[in-house]
Amino acid sequence: MDSHKHLWLLVLLLLTSSLAWAAPPIDIHDGPVNLNDFRMAYHVDPSKTLTYEQVRSLPFTEINNKASLGTDAKVTWFKLLLNNNTGVEQKLFLHLPHAYHVASVEIHEERAGTLLRRAHLDLDAAPVSDLMYRGTAVYPLTLAAEQPTVLYLRSHSYSHQWFAVDILDEQASRRALIGVNLDIALMVGMLLALVFYNGLLYFATSKKENIFYSLYLISGLVWIALSYGLIANIFDVYGSQVFRLNISLITMPIFLLLFMMAIFDTKRIYPTEHRCLQVLLIFLSCTLAWGLFDIAGALKPASTLAAVMMVVTFSVSISLYRKGNPLARYFLIGHSFFVVFNGIAVLFYKGLIPVSYLNSHGVGIGIVLEALTLAYIISHRIRILEDIRASQDELKKQASTDPLTRLYNRRFFLSEADYLLQSAQLSQAPMAVLALDIDHFKSVNDHYGHACGDQVLIALSHSLKQHSRDNDLIARFGGEEFVMLLPDANLEEAYRCAERIRAAAETLQVRADPDAAVHITVSIGVAEVGVGYETIETALSRADRALYQAKHSGRNRVSTDRPALETLQAV
Repeated sequence: MDSHKHLWLLVLLLLTSSLAWAAPPIDIHDGPVNLNDFRMAYHVDPSKTLTYEQVRSLPFTEINNKASLGTDAKVTWFKLLLNNNTGVEQKLFLHLPHAYHVASVEIHEERAGTLLRRAHLDLDAAPVSDLMYRGTAVYPLTLAAEQPTVLYLRSHSYSHQWFAVDILDEQASRRALIGVNLDIALMVGMLLALVFYNGLLYFATSKKENIFYSLYLISGLVWIALSYGLIANIFDVYGSQVFRLNISLITMPIFLLLFMMAIFDTKRIYPTEHRCLQVLLIFLSCTLAWGLFDIAGALKPASTLAAVMMVVTFSVSISLYRKGNPLARYFLIGHSFFVVFNGIAVLFYKGLIPVSYLNSHGVGIGIVLEALTLAYIISHRIRILEDIRASQDELKKQASTDPLTRLYNRRFFLSEADYLLQSAQLSQAPMAVLALDIDHFKSVNDHYGHACGDQVLIALSHSLKQHSRDNDLIARFGGEEFVMLLPDANLEEAYRCAERIRAAAETLQVRADPDAAVHITVSIGVAEVGVGYETIETALSRADRALYQAKHSGRNRVSTDRPALETLQAV
């Protein structure tokens, strides 16, 4: 009977021990110690008042050393049983790499049922604590040979319980503490580059969507740097004041909605979608106002609100795509990245899926991928606007030029000449006009055909450009008649220019057919504009008068006509 009694007591002891530990012991063997994947146990304290003495007799549940327990486990106790099987005393370090985002941590070290040591880390006072280094809480402990050591860890988080524990020897601990989160630094660096690039675009275009996109990027990079420990690692700052920067998690979707409204012009073109975005914007704005006073409280429903936001924005994107918006396809691709990766992150933060790099970094990955796509959308929109502007410029050019010779037409010439005349009046600079006509052009058309005549006009147009200055204004007034406006040129300078043109026209040859070449001559009338008292039309009339004089004098020559005021002064 006594043996049966002892057997049942042993079974009861094993069951009680199993219930108490709820996780296998962590064995420490000879050699380097770098434990970052093991099992431990946890107990959620909804009252937030349990003490070490109370919690050590409560049941614990087995969990991995990297844990995500959601927003309902703000205060959680973790339990580790360490067995030193080396036969000698072991000096190790307990690392809490995510301690930067909790409010406080307590560590209780127990051996043989006796509390050996207790450490408390308040993140608001972390800079003066020996336990905190660049965002990681480090607790040194010494394991006695062949004796188990029990650790109770109390984690008090601001919003969601995201916890990790590593057990390292001295060498591994040093390597871990001097390491840099290159992946997070790369994410933040990419977003900073996009902010700089988009700032340049704003100064070039003054589009409000560039402002919203920049604010979205800044919110995203602040949250990534804060949530993944880059701010703690670089600036060594923690606590409730730094935790307030999590407000960026709320401002980020707000600026994304404003960006959507601006880039798609939903208020003017898509009123139904605009109203949906407005309603969501109101809810987010209310959450933002709440967060300014109670950021921890505002973040508790943030995951649910983020899920609603993703559904609404994704639905709006699909609607815009179906309505044929040229940018909606690219936004839908980028937003799909955001929705998928943030959906994974929401499940992780609620403690519904296990810890992994993809799950824990989903928000950061989604932000970066969507940010890159939005940058492409902005660039693509600029290209579309440039194409539209180029088309408009081409239409303006077609409206102002002669289709055959590509010279300016009469309407543009008169408008531009009036502007140049006003400039000449202000600077008291001289100005002259030339009227030019091809001699016997009708006979060229009659003998060689209009196609040959067109080639003659084109050849003469090229010659006029070649023998004029860059600031001279050349136009075809119709038929074989051309005019030129010469800024900063008096009568003598204009005459020399006309002579060059006349001599060059004599050398032109246009092939009518392989055996025949067409030669032409031109007659030119030159008139200096009476700047200050004469209009361009009046000056052109005098240039026409000089042109007829050249024709009546035998053609292939240049004649001049002085302003009426100079003629009166000469008399």
